[in-house]
Amino acid sequence: MHRLRTTVARLRPITAAQTAKSLSQPRPMAVDGALRTFQPMRRLNASVAAEPFLNGTSSNYVEEMYYAWLENPRNVHKSWDIFFRNANAGAPPGAAYQSPPPLGGTAQGLANARALVGAQPNVEKLVEDHLAVQSLIRAYQIRGHHVAQLDPLGIMAADLEPTPSDLITSHDKLEFSDYKERLCNLAAGGFYGLDESDLDKVFRLPTTTFIGGNESALPLREIIRRLEMAYCQHIGVEFMFINDLEQCQWIRQKFERPGVMQFSLEEKRTLLARMIRSTRFEEFLQRKWSSEKRFGLEGCESLIPALKAIIDKSSESGVESVIMGMPHRGRLNVLANVIRKELEQIFCQFDSKLEAADEGSGDVKYHLGMYHRRINRVTDRNITLSLMANPSHLEAVDPVVQGKTKAEQFYCGDTEGKRVMSILLHGDAAFAGQGIVYETFHLSDLPSYTTHGTIHVVVNNQIGFTTDPRMARSSPYPTDVARVVNAPIFHVNADDPEAVMYVCKVAAEWRNTFHKDVVVDLVCYRRNGHNEMDEPMFTQPLMYKQIKKQKGVLKKYADKVIAEGLVTRQEFEEEVAEYDKICEEAYARSKDEKILHIKHWLDSPWPDFFTLDGQPKSMSCPSTGISEEDLSHIGNIASTVPVEDFTIHGGLSRILKGRANMVSQRVCDWALGEYMAFGSLLKEGIHVRLSGQDVERGTFSHRHHVLHDQNVDKRICIPMNHIAPDQAPYTVCNSSLSEYGVLGFELGFAMTSPNALVLWEAQFGDFHNTAQCIIDQFISPGQAKWVRQNGIVLLLPHGMEGMGPEHSSARPERFLQMCNDDPDVFPKLSEDFAVQQLYDCNWIVVNCSTPANFFHVLRRQIQQPFRKPLIIFTPKSLLRHPEAKSSFDDMVSGTHFKRIIPDDGPACASPEKVKRVIFCTGKVYYELTRERKTRGMEDAVAIIRIEQLSPFPFDLVKIETDRYLNADLVWCQEEHKNQGYYDYVKPRIRTTIDRTRPVWYAGREPAAAPATGNKQTHLLELQRFLDTAFNLEAFSGKQ
Repeated sequence: MHRLRTTVARLRPITAAQTAKSLSQPRPMAVDGALRTFQPMRRLNASVAAEPFLNGTSSNYVEEMYYAWLENPRNVHKSWDIFFRNANAGAPPGAAYQSPPPLGGTAQGLANARALVGAQPNVEKLVEDHLAVQSLIRAYQIRGHHVAQLDPLGIMAADLEPTPSDLITSHDKLEFSDYKERLCNLAAGGFYGLDESDLDKVFRLPTTTFIGGNESALPLREIIRRLEMAYCQHIGVEFMFINDLEQCQWIRQKFERPGVMQFSLEEKRTLLARMIRSTRFEEFLQRKWSSEKRFGLEGCESLIPALKAIIDKSSESGVESVIMGMPHRGRLNVLANVIRKELEQIFCQFDSKLEAADEGSGDVKYHLGMYHRRINRVTDRNITLSLMANPSHLEAVDPVVQGKTKAEQFYCGDTEGKRVMSILLHGDAAFAGQGIVYETFHLSDLPSYTTHGTIHVVVNNQIGFTTDPRMARSSPYPTDVARVVNAPIFHVNADDPEAVMYVCKVAAEWRNTFHKDVVVDLVCYRRNGHNEMDEPMFTQPLMYKQIKKQKGVLKKYADKVIAEGLVTRQEFEEEVAEYDKICEEAYARSKDEKILHIKHWLDSPWPDFFTLDGQPKSMSCPSTGISEEDLSHIGNIASTVPVEDFTIHGGLSRILKGRANMVSQRVCDWALGEYMAFGSLLKEGIHVRLSGQDVERGTFSHRHHVLHDQNVDKRICIPMNHIAPDQAPYTVCNSSLSEYGVLGFELGFAMTSPNALVLWEAQFGDFHNTAQCIIDQFISPGQAKWVRQNGIVLLLPHGMEGMGPEHSSARPERFLQMCNDDPDVFPKLSEDFAVQQLYDCNWIVVNCSTPANFFHVLRRQIQQPFRKPLIIFTPKSLLRHPEAKSSFDDMVSGTHFKRIIPDDGPACASPEKVKRVIFCTGKVYYELTRERKTRGMEDAVAIIRIEQLSPFPFDLVKIETDRYLNADLVWCQEEHKNQGYYDYVKPRIRTTIDRTRPVWYAGREPAAAPATGNKQTHLLELQRFLDTAFNLEAFSGKQ
């Protein structure tokens, strides 16, 4: 039988045999204009019953005959000649065999037999044509978006490139030559060898297309027409780069099936109503405040129905909360018509007589956020909409939105993103130009950062302020960055509201189905300049001449639906008048608003945390210490592996043993102090989340919060989650190698709930500067601008260790410069002075010198009755410094964070004998004490640590300066003079002592770089400033 199959296989031409294996379904072919089915015949398991003589030992005979025929067809009988020729032409064995011609009528019989050979299809041609049609379909799927009519202006780009060929919308619109020329735009092979005569041939459709609907075969002309309708109208679909077949098939089905874009009468009426609101809102603002900046939506009014379609479809799928981030363009319209902010509260923002905000310094109207819970009218379900406040820095809000979304999902147990989702709006220039977009995309599928799919909507004005796309990006589309995460990209002509609505529904369905990112590119234009006061004709004259001629999208759509008879002209005008009336009435009410209440614009309210009027429930902070029992218990967890049969690294065993020894001696080092803080908060039900580069182990291999089994891949243990049965979960996650994106994400996470300790650790302190935008625009001024408290903690490793300029300084001077306390005013002291100071400051800056103080300041973040960002300059060498340990006595119940740590040695016992008081902070304290001891100057020099730099502890510093009245005052730091703390601390100490004494400086000289790259120079500089600090004559005679 094997020989038989081999023989039958040999009967087939090689090319056809290879190709036909894929033809698993019957395929149509045209024979004289009629449709018939071509059954695949080249199968090795062809039924032997079809040829009775092809069995048993006959196969040997057949094989010999075949080889003879190959040498010369005349070597075999005519019947064998016909059989082999038919089989070679593609006929199955049963049809290939013909009875031999009768002896009497050879001529006629032979002619009839030979006729079969001619009647058999030319299989190779048939296969080639089908492959050509498949390639054609694939060309449309891959490149159809390049020739789609996406631009409402018809100019394709701001540089007025020529428009593509006309769309093919009917069978007979174009001649074959037009088809061929147009298809050259899509495929390198042009028409793939197909000819004009093939246009009416019927072809079997491959399984990779849905253009047939219920039909499995179509004429080529209809195939092309349907592909044109699917891929080259007002929607351009980019998806063939996705490497998941199921996802590609899903998208094909959504756009290729005939009749997918059919809308009911109700849907069209709703769409018209939304277009009216979107358009008339902008026109109303333009009429009332023609000379005000508002960054209107004119030119992309279909954004409003687009967003509402996404929200409607998502609500239908079970989404209960939508968090949005967007730039300034169209923001007021989104607030009014999507979030449903009261119109009078928007209109009163334009009133120049409106009094300043009741709290904070406020922000411009097109930066403010909003939180609103309402009924979705389409689904009749509750939905919460939150639009994040953001700065002018485009795209900076992206990771913040993702962090807030992740937090909401986390707190409601939404592990698949079915209840909470995010929508991000972008401008075309920023989406292509801002690196934070890429950073945020790369968080989208990471386990501790995924939000299970974001819908990105790009308002593609085809211009960035005054810059043409050809100058603004190197990629064909502004959305190409999304391809890195296999997000499908739906380009759509924003002047076709029905296409926009359909695409947005598909995007929402995609997100609900696959929980992955998707991009909607609304190709539109900007009717005015960058803002309403800007003149765009200076730089884009031709584009703006075209825009001036452009009919508005509402007018276009209204004309369309009126022509279709869906509404009358009168009904349309009545609806317009009705919305105009709503705006006018709100405008009248807005006149009554006398003061701007920023609380009305909160994007993340914490209703149970504050009193009803948004104030702290108390102004006191309880003890941040914990019981001895808890310290021992958490210490034991930190020094053991709470999982059976878990093999840890030998080096880690020594570390855990060292921790156990410390716990038995009632002391802790830096890593254990952190463990105590986190563990105690978790035990109290406070979620702790630590994120950043390599935080699980710790940059300096000190933390080890995630243990890895040395024998089993991916088996890990997090002992911190084994502290108590009813504890809060602990999240510790190594981040991607991003600072800007990840810090923004953690800020958003911390914003969601006050009952969590959220920390971001920089790998080295100076790495925070690539996240400077988040620090400058959100963390430092966030509460002042948006009345939005946030308790995020930044851990920034800092210290001059001779490691060169890059890994030394966390740039404390930058954080201190942005502190909002006044260096020249000694504050009024009161009973709750320390807490009041914290409440009034914009952030807290500390440099702890002991593990106990580090423990307390972390716990204070949660114990205090409000939330403030906390900046901690964390140590490097102190992590293992034998003296940098704390006793449990400094951490037990009743203890607190020490804002300053006074000298408790001989100097304190006899303050009148002290000649010099050295104020310092952080690691340099240990170098100073060692030097003082070496010089035997414990009586003459007092060393005082200022642990909390901001808000500055004026009260405690005053106590110390009053104690040492005979001493001169020196600020000592290891940083260079123009860096570090000196410029911040000096005027505040001078204010404390009423400028009665100078404050001298001991430290490194001013420098451009944070530290030297030479170890010898580093040590020399250190010794030099230590000499200055302890030379009691160093400043004599100086003014």
